Amino acid sequence: MNTRQTRDLPASLEGVQQRFVHWRTTHKARSRIPDSLWTAAVKMAGRYGLHRTARALRVEYYSLKKRVEQQSAAARRRRESSPMAAFVELSPSADHGFAAAPPGACDCTLELEDTAGSRMRVHLKAATPPDLTALCRSFWNPEP
Repeated sequence: MNTRQTRDLPASLEGVQQRFVHWRTTHKARSRIPDSLWTAAVKMAGRYGLHRTARALRVEYYSLKKRVEQQSAAARRRRESSPMAAFVELSPSADHGFAAAPPGACDCTLELEDTAGSRMRVHLKAATPPDLTALCRSFWNPEP
């Protein structure tokens, strides 16, 4: 790969590319790529696309695509099998980061939806809202 193409890669993709290069130099040709490298490749494909990732890592496009599809199917099965709360009530108290709303406090409704179609709706009635950034981050990027 020439220098111009390497410079155009994001740092995280370039790091995975270096791991692949190191692995290829220390193993015989036609050896199986370890699962840890495939996992990293799938993660990069999710961020930067299949074509760009396959080309940067010098892996077959359709092999990478198959692994991406397997991973997303497994994530979908986990999401469908885990019970999800339909409604969560937050009682206004000091431990939740906001106090009972005084008369005339503003109301707002926050509706979130992720790419898989999961939705969350929160109705806030408080003078000072809780940390909405943390709430949104925890909905869109849940810890596994």
